[in-house]
Amino acid sequence: MGRVGFVTHPLFEAHEMGPGHPESPERLRAIHSRLESTGTLARLVTIASKAAAREWVETVHESTYVEKLEGRSPSSGYASLDADTTLCPSSLSAAYLGAGGAMAAADAVMTKQIDQAFCAVRPPGHHAEADQAMGFCLFNNVAIVAKYLQQHHGLTRVLIVDWDVHHGNGTQHIFYDDPSVLFFSTHQFPHYPGTGRATETGRGNGYGLTVNIPLSGGQGDEEYEEVFRTTLVSAANEFRPECVLISAGFDAHRDDPLASMNLTEDGYATLTQIVMDIAMQHASGRVISCLEGGYHLQALARSVDRHLLTMLEAGE
Repeated sequence: MGRVGFVTHPLFEAHEMGPGHPESPERLRAIHSRLESTGTLARLVTIASKAAAREWVETVHESTYVEKLEGRSPSSGYASLDADTTLCPSSLSAAYLGAGGAMAAADAVMTKQIDQAFCAVRPPGHHAEADQAMGFCLFNNVAIVAKYLQQHHGLTRVLIVDWDVHHGNGTQHIFYDDPSVLFFSTHQFPHYPGTGRATETGRGNGYGLTVNIPLSGGQGDEEYEEVFRTTLVSAANEFRPECVLISAGFDAHRDDPLASMNLTEDGYATLTQIVMDIAMQHASGRVISCLEGGYHLQALARSVDRHLLTMLEAGE
């Protein structure tokens, strides 16, 4: 059995963006309930989350942006950052814990305490730009942990696989001219946030290291598998990553209310296996997965369960 870490913290459920908001604490509660009922949770190694130091957040975010968030954090009620993204009194603390939880997962993976990790964190991160909150996201967790792996653990090549149904604009822009990070994204297009065209391939020293696969609505397990087995595997084999990060959104599921894709739990298991194969070949099996989207509670919970079971079984 593979040693798979699980990062969580009660404060992630304290982050709220208002009644009826789809990115709600119920998402984590559904995941935890499912993992407990199936016995998967008992097979995981709990990784304690601690708040990221601001200096690590500022490896990808501008200090003026972090200061703005600190200044807008309310003592009660809500503070709106954009049409979709809101702060409550616990939001910023949860965001620091989310980034820090991913960093703790990286430490555990790099010191071989575990082989892979899943970070059940909120708020999500991949829309967060260097200078702007966006799309439910405050801090870009995968971008921060990529920098942490490089600057603290000395890695030189990190692969980020983003299979959220929405394009990870923030992650792309942060690493657009960076030759040390390969960013691969599948996403519904046209769809929020409007970025992620196939012609967006990087800039300068990072040219060719952004790989966007925009997909029309209705694509499902077979179409996703074909893209991953061809385009992703080819790009990864050329890049030879030392660690693989996943922006693990589960909103391309056929039941999700915010998109119109047709992935199933079986499809997510297949994508996980392909990423695991890449990591086994190039990165000593190192995979750190961070929760992004997924807004149908039961579909999200079932998909996360299959994602984790695939990681666990890959080590058997």
